[in-house]
Amino acid sequence: MSTGNGAHSAPAPDDRPTTDTQHPAKQQPADGRRPAAREHTPPEPGGPSPERTAVAPDTPAKPSMFSSLRIRNYRLFAMGQAVSNTGTWMQRIAQDWLVLGLTGSSTAVGITTALQFLPMLLFGLYGGVVADRCDKRRLLLVTQSVMGLTGLALAALTLSGQVHVVHVYVLAFVLGLATVLDNPTRQTFVSEMVGPEQIRNAVSLNSANFQSARLVGPAIAGVLISAVGSGWAFLFNGLSFLAPLAGLLLIRTGELHKSDRVPRSKGQLREGLSYVRSRPELIWPIVLVGFIGTFGFNFPIWLTAFTDKVFQEGAGTYGLLNTLMAVGSVAGALLAARRGTSRMRLMAGAALIFGVLEVAAALSPSFWLFAALMAPIGIMGLTFNVTANSSVQLASDPVMRGRVMSLYMMVFVGGTPIGGPFMGWITDTYGARIGFLSGGLVSAAGAVGVGLILARAGGLRLRLDLRRGHRHVTFVARDGTVTGPAGGVDAPPQGPDSASDRGEDDAGERAGVPARDREQGRQRDRVTPIG
Repeated sequence: MSTGNGAHSAPAPDDRPTTDTQHPAKQQPADGRRPAAREHTPPEPGGPSPERTAVAPDTPAKPSMFSSLRIRNYRLFAMGQAVSNTGTWMQRIAQDWLVLGLTGSSTAVGITTALQFLPMLLFGLYGGVVADRCDKRRLLLVTQSVMGLTGLALAALTLSGQVHVVHVYVLAFVLGLATVLDNPTRQTFVSEMVGPEQIRNAVSLNSANFQSARLVGPAIAGVLISAVGSGWAFLFNGLSFLAPLAGLLLIRTGELHKSDRVPRSKGQLREGLSYVRSRPELIWPIVLVGFIGTFGFNFPIWLTAFTDKVFQEGAGTYGLLNTLMAVGSVAGALLAARRGTSRMRLMAGAALIFGVLEVAAALSPSFWLFAALMAPIGIMGLTFNVTANSSVQLASDPVMRGRVMSLYMMVFVGGTPIGGPFMGWITDTYGARIGFLSGGLVSAAGAVGVGLILARAGGLRLRLDLRRGHRHVTFVARDGTVTGPAGGVDAPPQGPDSASDRGEDDAGERAGVPARDREQGRQRDRVTPIG
């Protein structure tokens, strides 16, 4: 479909609030339409400056919990995803239980998961290159259609009684191939719908959307599996993709915050890797995401093993445990939506607590204590994921964002083909408790290691003080200056109307730098290695 007139030439909105008493605060229109201009300098004689922008008064200066939903395009996208995500969670539960019923092996469940994410490991970076080159909305129409067809095919095989584990393996791999293109495209399309000021909020609401469906999907799947079998869950998932397809077709392309497409040329994949490697605020969060994604997020393996072999329960209990984790995940995502910043120390701290909670769950002596820990694990897992995702997106140049996010998703879900079978083997060989325990220990160790590296990159060192009444663990600057109360370096105020921003605006205008590029540069600069 057409991307709309002027989509590439119009500047992205600059909806930063102002504190100038002579110019009241103005904001971006609630429906997502681009404002014409915002004023940074007095108008030139004879007409308005090309850098002037008008700012409308119906979006709050600071994002509220649901501020992204005021944008029509994102609202349509979110509603479609809510339906599709419910079907996805139903299929996940039904697929895990189907494979366990066909084989009786946790390793087979791990292999299915691994095959679904193996394409991301093999081809994930190329998916980001394609996402940077192509119209993202059109590409999503193709990928969402393919993903819906895989659900319908698995439903037909299961309902006809012809399904074998090999069929599940093949369809999981095909779904993974579609995901290679869908994941980086969908991640970066969010920024086109909402603009740079709302990325954190939109990423958080995406996670809340996905995890809210996790509250409903497993419960419905558990009832369907017990009553009529797994095939109906697969059928619902296949049909659920009609909702996001309709949402994509209804999007107003002229209201998108389009970034320039990257022309086809040699070396674009290598260019993306070099870009990430040269920026510590990108490479180290992605390394930590790889550790957690590979070894810490193998819940289909661990929860099926605990349900079947430790607690000796059925599909209903497995669905309950997933639902409890989803409650925590939704809470974590909504809390993240309220935050106005993405701080690296929050990311590392959430990853550490996540690993410690997994260790506690692995050692839980009773079912109810194990179940009670699912919600805190969900909170910390989503806090880590949302903070890492939004930090990496904001620190990336728009023309590189597809490649950066493909690397992010490659290490996050592409590590599953390594971690899934490995953790499945540990779980089958040494038991569910040892498998879960090992995942938690690796996650915690990775968080500590990356946190210390980021602190060093930010010019900090760790100081221990065991005296009573003193903060026991703090980060201090290498010159001995103690940091803020949260234990990390608090950057100088970089509010939208800070003196440094106004100076950059004046210098940028004199140099002929467009307002959109200056704002995107400030967004990237606000994500500091340890801030």
